[in-house]
Amino acid sequence: MKHRLFDRPSILSISILPLWAIVLVCVGNSAGKAQASESAGLIHDLAARLLINSPSDSKSRLKLKSCSNINKELAREVGAGLFNLSAPFKAVVNPPLQFVDNGARSQLKPTARLLFVSSTIAAAEPSSFSVSQSVPPSNNIRQGKQVSIDGRIIPLAWTQQPASNSPTNIRTWIADVGLMQSAGVDLLNTADSTRQPVQWFGVSLTEARSLAARVTATYRYLDVTDFAKQAGWQISADGNTLRITSQTARITGIRQAPREWGDRIVVDLDRPAPWQVNWVQTPSPSPTPAPPNTPDDPTKPATAQPHTVAPLNPETRDDPTQPALPLPVAPAAAPIGQEWSIVLHAQVDRALIQRAFQTTKQVLSLKVEPAGSQTRVRVTIPLGWRPQVFSLGNPNRLVIDIRPDFLVEKDILWARGVRWRQQYQTLGTARFPVVSLEVNPRQTGVRIRPLLSNPPTDRGTAPLLQTAELAGTAAAINAGFFNRINRLALGAIRRDNRWLAGPILNRGAVAWNDRGEFIFDRLTLQETLITPTGQRLPISHLNSAYVQSGIGRYTPDWGTTYTPFSDNEIVVTVAGDRVVNQSPGGAAGQTNFPIPAGGYILALRSNLSPASQLTAGTLLRVETNTIPADFNRFPYILGGGPVLVKNSRVVLDAKVEGFSDAYVRQTAIRSAIARTAAGNLLIVAVHNRAGGAGPNFVELAQILQQMGAVEAVNLDGGSSTSLYLGGSLLDRPPSTAARVHNAIGIFIQP
Repeated sequence: MKHRLFDRPSILSISILPLWAIVLVCVGNSAGKAQASESAGLIHDLAARLLINSPSDSKSRLKLKSCSNINKELAREVGAGLFNLSAPFKAVVNPPLQFVDNGARSQLKPTARLLFVSSTIAAAEPSSFSVSQSVPPSNNIRQGKQVSIDGRIIPLAWTQQPASNSPTNIRTWIADVGLMQSAGVDLLNTADSTRQPVQWFGVSLTEARSLAARVTATYRYLDVTDFAKQAGWQISADGNTLRITSQTARITGIRQAPREWGDRIVVDLDRPAPWQVNWVQTPSPSPTPAPPNTPDDPTKPATAQPHTVAPLNPETRDDPTQPALPLPVAPAAAPIGQEWSIVLHAQVDRALIQRAFQTTKQVLSLKVEPAGSQTRVRVTIPLGWRPQVFSLGNPNRLVIDIRPDFLVEKDILWARGVRWRQQYQTLGTARFPVVSLEVNPRQTGVRIRPLLSNPPTDRGTAPLLQTAELAGTAAAINAGFFNRINRLALGAIRRDNRWLAGPILNRGAVAWNDRGEFIFDRLTLQETLITPTGQRLPISHLNSAYVQSGIGRYTPDWGTTYTPFSDNEIVVTVAGDRVVNQSPGGAAGQTNFPIPAGGYILALRSNLSPASQLTAGTLLRVETNTIPADFNRFPYILGGGPVLVKNSRVVLDAKVEGFSDAYVRQTAIRSAIARTAAGNLLIVAVHNRAGGAGPNFVELAQILQQMGAVEAVNLDGGSSTSLYLGGSLLDRPPSTAARVHNAIGIFIQP
């Protein structure tokens, strides 16, 4: 039998188009001042529980207004351009408003009305929220975005609130993935998103004793109140910080033992202690150069390359359709190992610090260092390997396994419609670690949107962690290619039927709508200018940073201005379907040309002969088609490539999509998106095979086939590969993930 987070039906359903919303509450006079104050507190707390971002700018801060002032102030702020009322907004209220959480009830009178107005400064994609839980008075709820564990500050979402019918019984909730990564609490498999079994040293909470879980729009919180008591933790809230203090533990011994798969290091403790694994960014040097490594994997630094001059328009390293960026000259001593640090909240005897530990083929070095009241175990292991760390109780031990197959397999129903899996996929003798999310796009409340790292502009990159947090999405994966120099997209991005960036080179793309329909195929956008004489001038690209001979078209969806990408372009300004003027573009990157709000810019490159057909006053018509035509009916599109699977068969043809031979042969960490026969979406990160390199494209396609994909397309990979869930990266340490331009976000309405 399936269990739901809340047994009562959702009574208030709110759809908020921009993520940063302005909330205005109008409370009827009949409710009285006391009820108005209580209602305002409830709505203020509701917004906080939904984790609506409130920047410090007073123009976009969450506002609670009385009825007497709402119309006057709203009119003034709309007139000032602070709000964009053209975007849809909706509030559905069925009186009496009832918010239910853990059995507690409070009511908001039916005279209260909610109005959500979208702000023009909001640049993230729309997300939907559902409220079906009680909201205690705001002064009884505390929440924040960082946790201090024995003085170690960690970015981690938390909240505290009274339990049902007991305002003095404060319950503490912490985001689940962050709790696992910051304290070592192992999340065990579960098919119930409202219950999470855990294991931590001798504390085993499973079945009926598993932790209660609560899903919000962005996080899945676990009630750690009873767990903390068993673990010996003291918890207190201090502003934005939740402070956790554990009982002082001591390391009583460190043992090493060889295993047939590698090496095992066992740290003996007199009591349980929080722990965390970190990637140390400085690799250990080698006395001799190492063999060539995959350049896309930051844990496998590239070998020295000859110095070259940067090309005019280089593309990302992961997409070498043009010459790659020059790589810095590597040091004479190339790295052979990667250092990892396991921090334990335990003290260590001096005798253990001074001890010389055994080195092996897998354990290149092992050191134990005190760090205040904590201890750091530093271990250097082969490149591409990671330590597998877990705890055992009775007696208390921390086990550090150095093995090529480091992934801990998991199968967790994270939310209704979102399933988190970690597993190995085997191809012949190779075993690939795969971290994935299976998303049901037909699940009520699930929405999928393209994300930009620097909205609303198309220029910029950022870590996926930052992009996802700002967007307020529950899950995300890096998406399309981009130019690492000018930080602009190199592929399709379509949102709300608007082309923010056009497709290039007939490359693979994925398109979808909110009905759960998808299409995976190679995509071409065909645009043609038609003059009054019937002459047809082909447009090479729409809103694209990919430069080649022809006519580029740039609309207001690109931005407010266009800056030439190449020397000596002719820039044609079109407003109201009529040519306004022609201007010489001059040197690349020097002059900004305004894009008319009701028109576009044409950039003529190399072949300048069409300029004679585009004189001032000429009336123009633009004809637009997608190939295949089916793409045009989808409001959301993201480009990547190559296409990997169609109709359950491998259809890889990277050269048809304009990828180079080097890219076709390359092995690397990979990101991909796929659809199963059941219509579910797979977003997938595939890392280096056990003891070796990442998959090539054929192997990636076969892995996705094994996972049930009937259609699939490759996304940007290598150091860009990042899979985000509930405030954390699932597949890699954040310090190893590169900045990315765009992503696919999964929004949920719990």
